[in-house]
Amino acid sequence: MGESRTETGRGPAGRELAALVEPATTVLLTQECQRGVVGPESTFPELAEAARSTGALDNIGRLVSTAREAGVQVLHAVAARRLDGKGASRNARLFRATERSGRQQAVGTPMVELVDEIAPDPSDLVSTRLHGLSPIAGTDVDALLRNISCRTVVLVGVSANVAIPNAVFDAVNLGYEVVLVRDALAGVPPEYTDVIIENSLSLVATIVATRDLVGVWTDQPR
Repeated sequence: MGESRTETGRGPAGRELAALVEPATTVLLTQECQRGVVGPESTFPELAEAARSTGALDNIGRLVSTAREAGVQVLHAVAARRLDGKGASRNARLFRATERSGRQQAVGTPMVELVDEIAPDPSDLVSTRLHGLSPIAGTDVDALLRNISCRTVVLVGVSANVAIPNAVFDAVNLGYEVVLVRDALAGVPPEYTDVIIENSLSLVATIVATRDLVGVWTDQPR
């Protein structure tokens, strides 16, 4: 396998990446790839548009399919709230604005279902959080990852503004290797994703492109 590079030209070589994302010890974590966030019914239309117009959602769908075929565990992190709002966070402007919008990610509604680009599969794990900003801190994700001997978390989804940075730092602090798929992430405005990756997240995570992972995982022995 030849050398694999991201669009920034700084990705790991193919063999190094293959070792980092070995299927038996890697989990593909999708962050809030749900209808109420990046789907047609989104509470955040600008974010949903960014996810679609940049091709991030299509790339996520491709990665999920490839991961499953390669034997990589897929874990979907979903944000939700009870219909009565009990336990929901209200200590930030983002939470209060979402509550006022009247379009809640209510448990048991289509708003918390995965978008069409990601067909659900019985082999996938799902973690639903009712509070906070991170899919990892205060949720069952860390326990799930440890119980399946995960070493590397491959992170995709939204948003580069808030949840993705939270997830990266939380995972690194817990001892996991983190791989960020640059063209499978989205934020608002779209160019902000480049800014935060270049100046912050690249310091603690390995940055790759969808084609890099697809190439590595497709080469896995069956």
